[in-house]
Amino acid sequence: MSSDIEKQKEQIKNELDALKQEYTFELPKKISEAREHGDLKENADYHAARERQGFVHARIAQLTEQLARLSNIDVKNISENSVGFGSKVVVVDIAGGSKMEFTFVTDGEANPSEGKITLNTPYGRALIGKKVGETATVTIPAGKKEFRIVSLVTIHGNEINE
Repeated sequence: MSSDIEKQKEQIKNELDALKQEYTFELPKKISEAREHGDLKENADYHAARERQGFVHARIAQLTEQLARLSNIDVKNISENSVGFGSKVVVVDIAGGSKMEFTFVTDGEANPSEGKITLNTPYGRALIGKKVGETATVTIPAGKKEFRIVSLVTIHGNEINE
């Protein structure tokens, strides 16, 4: 999984390079060309280019922050036998018996509908450091739920099952 982090960093760097190229060279050229057409109040090309410039600037800042966070992750410091960053964990609701699967990812990758969440979520805070067979109480808006960890794959690729 540490190679996943490296792949992710490489993808971010590639996107950053492309966005910086667009921001530094292509967009100023488009804005300049649009200015030459005269009245800026009703110049759709100018407004579209300026809007795109704002979006690209914000995306560059977001990706730079995400890259910095990924660079600070030291896989050697992540537990090899308990829930931590990069872990894929399967839990069972003790009361209802339903299974849920989570993968703990960075903020930029989070997609709850795909089970990709951060350690800063209620589930992440309740499960971090827990091992297979242990229970965790998660406080969510609907109340407290208790889960048992039945399966875990760590960022190191260690697979642990109940």
